[in-house]
Amino acid sequence: MVYETGNRTVDDAVERVVAGETLDRTDGLALVAQPVEDLAPAADYIRSEFGDDTVDACSIVNAKAGNCAEDCGFCAQSVHFDTGIENYGFLGPEKVLEAAKRAERDGAQRFGIVVAERGVSKAERPGEWAEVIEAIRLVRDECDLDVDASLGILTEEEAAILAEEGIEHYNHNIETSPRYFPEIVGTHDFADRVHTLEVARDAGMDLCAGVILGMGETPTDRVDAAIALQDIGVSSLPVNILNPVAGTELGGSESADITTEEILKTIAVYRLLHPHARVRLTGGREVNLAMDEQHLPFEAGADGILTGDYLTTEGQSPGDDIRIIEEAGLEPNMETNEFDAEAVKSASDEDSDLGTAAGSATSTASQTTDD
Repeated sequence: MVYETGNRTVDDAVERVVAGETLDRTDGLALVAQPVEDLAPAADYIRSEFGDDTVDACSIVNAKAGNCAEDCGFCAQSVHFDTGIENYGFLGPEKVLEAAKRAERDGAQRFGIVVAERGVSKAERPGEWAEVIEAIRLVRDECDLDVDASLGILTEEEAAILAEEGIEHYNHNIETSPRYFPEIVGTHDFADRVHTLEVARDAGMDLCAGVILGMGETPTDRVDAAIALQDIGVSSLPVNILNPVAGTELGGSESADITTEEILKTIAVYRLLHPHARVRLTGGREVNLAMDEQHLPFEAGADGILTGDYLTTEGQSPGDDIRIIEEAGLEPNMETNEFDAEAVKSASDEDSDLGTAAGSATSTASQTTDD
């Protein structure tokens, strides 16, 4: 026995994972019913066995905001909801590069170019497609960052081009379980999401796909989403927690329909089901976890973070994110972008108005590199 909590279900799962076995749905359902006090340290053990004791930071830019025709019930950018966000077309390659340089300065290792629409279509909007490709090239050539993308549905031709241009990860979240998905999205189905991920994977890109917790789903749904991601094959698994936005279908409360204990249990189970992936704590953590709780997911198996602002909402400072990582006994990853963590913390302390790593609508569309 390599690890013992005294909880037979948890200990058996840990032993099997260490031996190279992939846990299944039955295992996941049994694990999610166990006490978080047993799950969290077990998941942390698995993270340390398969990982490198670092937390990998990514950042995103909202490169095209609002007016999306899809009706995802959580999304402030859907044309179906009146949320008052700023709408704009593609920012242009230079603006995207500015956001990437902020991300590089603030310690991100990965930078994701995100658009709000069903898909960036090479055939229907060739001008926009050309700008996206130019933005990818600029970031790839001028920053020490891995370049990722989240551009909606893809054709095989588009996926092949993105892979050739050096996109490392393609992001396309599945959001929730196949069963619960129709409760959240009506304009496309779960199979559409999976197909896009398969097209990206077959073109040679790694996959970044995850979930949003606290949308009314059950613990079983959370496990089923993780199993679906096993079937797809992901190397980055972002775990968002709903940040209810007024005007959206799910915007009627101040926080997500999930407790801190449930968040930690879910992350721990995801680590056990996905021992080789980066389990990444992403949007909604500031709303649903107090500052003195935000280190806990990294003691329950998480080893990735999205730092800075989100697509339409503000995040906290990159310096605070580094402190959270260090409080959990881990270190920021510096494999791609070697940076000065102390300088990032000092800069955040000295200027609270400093542009954050990621690009929300406000920070990207209106800030300059000097902000």
